[in-house]
Amino acid sequence: MRWVYLAIVVLIAAATLIFALQNLNIVSLTFLGSAISAPLALLVFVVYVLGAVTGGSLYGLLRASVQGSRRRSA
Repeated sequence: MRWVYLAIVVLIAAATLIFALQNLNIVSLTFLGSAISAPLALLVFVVYVLGAVTGGSLYGLLRASVQGSRRRSA
């Protein structure tokens, strides 16, 4: 099963790399009154990293919460 997960990760990474190479044009992003102009691939990468950090933090928080409640109830 580990090879299936590895294959999925490799396919997603390859698709991301192809997307980045095909989308090097400059775009503007406006959020809460702030504007930034950068290559689309860079903006997508930054959003991806922020999502990974946020998701990993949420997973760790939930895991610690579940483990803590199991210790208290046992």
